[in-house]
Amino acid sequence: MRTWLRDPISILAEGAERGVVVEDGRIVELVGHDGPSTPYDQTFDAGRHVVLPGLINTHHHFFQTLTRAHPQAINKELFPWLKSLYPIWADHLNRDSFRLATRVALTEMLMSGCTTASDHLFVFPADMPDAVDIEAEEASKLGMRMTLTRGAINFGTKNGGIADERLMQDYDAVLADCERVLGKYHDRSEGSYLQVALAPCAPFNVTKQLMVDSATLAEKHDCRLHTHLGETLDEDDFCISKFGMRPLDYLEEVGWLNSRVWLAHGIHFDDEEVVRLGRHKVGVCHCPTSNMVLASGTCRTKDLEAAGAIVGLGVDGSASNDSSNLMEAVRHAMMLGRLSYGAAAVTHHDALRWATEGSAACLGRTDIGKIEVGRQADLALFTLDELRFSGAGDPIAALVLCGAHHADRVMIGGEWRVTDGQPVGLDIARLRHEHGEAAKAFLKAV
Repeated sequence: MRTWLRDPISILAEGAERGVVVEDGRIVELVGHDGPSTPYDQTFDAGRHVVLPGLINTHHHFFQTLTRAHPQAINKELFPWLKSLYPIWADHLNRDSFRLATRVALTEMLMSGCTTASDHLFVFPADMPDAVDIEAEEASKLGMRMTLTRGAINFGTKNGGIADERLMQDYDAVLADCERVLGKYHDRSEGSYLQVALAPCAPFNVTKQLMVDSATLAEKHDCRLHTHLGETLDEDDFCISKFGMRPLDYLEEVGWLNSRVWLAHGIHFDDEEVVRLGRHKVGVCHCPTSNMVLASGTCRTKDLEAAGAIVGLGVDGSASNDSSNLMEAVRHAMMLGRLSYGAAAVTHHDALRWATEGSAACLGRTDIGKIEVGRQADLALFTLDELRFSGAGDPIAALVLCGAHHADRVMIGGEWRVTDGQPVGLDIARLRHEHGEAAKAFLKAV
């Protein structure tokens, strides 16, 4: 079935003024002024819509939707924030609340125009050794693509770290489950819906051996690697104190300075380190909203790109962002970038590119992230009907500058997953109630 998405208000693609033709889950034609060059079976009238490639989120912590705006964590920087929340997560997180948290995070992202998600999963309470499977199931129910990350923490407060030991697993169990998850879910074929990356949490809460072993497994299974790095000055101090070197030097020592790797945050790199990241084609996921909430600093996005590094976009955890809205993060990325580089240096096109092509590259994917022939038909369609858009001249710029919050329609692999602003087949009111009830347990410590 060939479907022409016809005559949008605007579309983020060259030579597609009159839309695109989709067949078998892929884009098969960009439609110029003269209309489709080959027959089509049906049309979808996109006359109310601005069409973007499906947004791609490259860093999140789904479970944190249960502790948004938590009274013990607000108005704190990263390390004090983590020290406040780790015991709360350890006391109350279980498989049922985790499933609801995952569903909420994915649904929020989907409604914001996100078609592919990656979660940085590193907490494994005793009753949820199959946490990765829960995320795979929930993503599949919504029809979203996902890079599942099998992470871990194994350096806790007893050894001078900040993580709670109750969220950790036995080392051998971690490695065995990495192998299991890779074998079960890592589909490297074009158009795949599930892939796997290995993701030890951060230098300050995992052992050196786990970093080394993860790099070895990634080479064996041809998968990506992900971790936090360069997020705060406290992390710099920790690495210098514990390892005798800066975080990026440590990353190189454990075999992670290569093109398999994408890093979360990447704020506190000096000029020489930016050059090294570019030379090795390392990806950096910019998380502007979280960075502002925690006052962590500003990612050097344009410098990193100029050096040859890859820049993607992420919402980060919903207890430091307090939202899972990737379209909102696009706007924040543009505005924060302008504070660093100037109004003309960071455009709405830059921010949208980070959330699409850049994020796809961070995940090692060439089949998504852009509207072009041969790519997957992952599209986010926004309307300009709300009052906030009245008077807007440039439709694509308006989505970013005027602050679009949700998509009207989202297509993934040629299938509509959001229509009229609502996820297909999901009761939002029921989800809000169930998740809200589960979250009440996390306030018992207050």
